Amino acid sequence: MEPLVNEDSGKTAGIVSYFTIIGWLIAYFGMHQNNKTSLGSYQLRQTLLLHIISTGLWFLLSVVLGALLFTAGVFSLYYLFRLIELGLFVLWLIGLIGAVNGQEKPIPIIGKMAQTMFPGI
Repeated sequence: MEPLVNEDSGKTAGIVSYFTIIGWLIAYFGMHQNNKTSLGSYQLRQTLLLHIISTGLWFLLSVVLGALLFTAGVFSLYYLFRLIELGLFVLWLIGLIGAVNGQEKPIPIIGKMAQTMFPGI
């Protein structure tokens, strides 16, 4: 009888990291710390930057745009931010598909930047 071997090459941590910042924390601390892999590190770096950008956009949208809408009636900015959110969703989907397929494929626009910004992960 052969011993059970963990075949997970970081794919699970990569997939879990795409689902909210809580998922990223679970993937990093619960899955990646004890089983560091190249694929897991790669996906965690990408999703960290994606979550940071999404959180910053949410803050900008809720605070700054909320104030502008009530004071100046700047509705065109609302649609611009929604278009940016749609773009972030497409980037998230591309990254998630790469993680599911077990590929170290950079997310367009931010993927290579994430790899240089967070080398310690």
